[in-house]
Amino acid sequence: MKYLKVIAFTHKQIELKDLGRLVICQENLIDKLQEVKKEFLISEIFYLGTCNRVEFVLVTDQVVDMAYTERFLNALNIGVCHHSMGTLLHGVTIYEDQEALNHLLRTSCSLESLIVGEKEILPQLRKAYEQCREAGLTGDFLRMAMNCVVKAAKEVYTNTNISKNPISVVSLAYRKLKDFNLCSNARILIIGAGETNQNISKYLQKHKFSNFAIFNRTISKAQQLAKDLNGEAFTLDALKDYNKGFDVIITCTSAVDPIITPEIYTSLLNGETGKKTIVDLAVPNDTAPEVLEQFPVNFIEVHSLNEVAKRNLQERYHELVHAEAIIGENITEFLTMLKQRRIELAMRQVPEKIKEIRNNAINTVFFEEVQGMDEQSREILEKVINYMEKKYISVPMIMAKDILINSQQ
Repeated sequence: MKYLKVIAFTHKQIELKDLGRLVICQENLIDKLQEVKKEFLISEIFYLGTCNRVEFVLVTDQVVDMAYTERFLNALNIGVCHHSMGTLLHGVTIYEDQEALNHLLRTSCSLESLIVGEKEILPQLRKAYEQCREAGLTGDFLRMAMNCVVKAAKEVYTNTNISKNPISVVSLAYRKLKDFNLCSNARILIIGAGETNQNISKYLQKHKFSNFAIFNRTISKAQQLAKDLNGEAFTLDALKDYNKGFDVIITCTSAVDPIITPEIYTSLLNGETGKKTIVDLAVPNDTAPEVLEQFPVNFIEVHSLNEVAKRNLQERYHELVHAEAIIGENITEFLTMLKQRRIELAMRQVPEKIKEIRNNAINTVFFEEVQGMDEQSREILEKVINYMEKKYISVPMIMAKDILINSQQ
């Protein structure tokens, strides 16, 4: 456990606009992680980036402190300037050993989320891990840790009321959008076809909105969402030429730089001068600050949902106690499983060694005696040796596990 480390940048210590500087484009993510994995002698690694957190989960015997974190961020080469680096390092939290596992479990159960009780974080965490696993960035330890993470989260959501009448960043954003009393045929531009926009689209569809244009870097994803919404699909590049006007922009992409610039916004207005609405759930924001300065806009962003999130936490406070108890039980269970796994790994060569001894005995040490036996005697000897071989393999494993269990009582 002492090699498990988490470098966490979250909404609790860092402004979301600063947090956005750490977002890594999906196109470059795996290459960057492979580079730092090699350079920093990291055994396993995965990256989690959501609307309110950026975290790096590491398995390494290196000392992970502020100096390490600064070198690590610089090596990622994501353009963090000196001033921003100071802000980020001031707000970073570094977990290790059992505290790191506890943090991952709390995160998966939404106890560390902006909206306690939301269920979006678990699939986000699993997806982040799977992406890195498929790229060969993780191994046996994080596999076991993630099994524990998923199991604990499911137990918390099943056995507590923490997610009763669930709300999420998406649902809060939709509630604020609804306050503007839009008509059902309002012209809605959806920029990005990822999970967040898919989720908010379900709310829009449920409440009978029907006029959609979807823009996405990958056209096939835009087409799929457009099919679900009976809307039009475009590539992201087509945004600058879109001339049908709009009433609402809903945007959430993984872009590092703003997508809605003053030039793009002016073009999208197509001569209209009325006040429009932008729902920007991206971190960093897809909307350039100049747009808000130069145009009349109703602006909804993740940061503006904080007060509602605080009230939500107070309402669910009593459920936190039950959730933390479940987390504690899962950590205890994981520590036992980890010790058992270490025994299995330490003893995995036992079967091969026993087979070597067996073959050496029959083919070298007692070769002449065995050759002098009749066929029936050889069969009996073979049965005896096979029986003893199985016992010599299983008995030490059973005894080791018994010793482990008894030592914990």
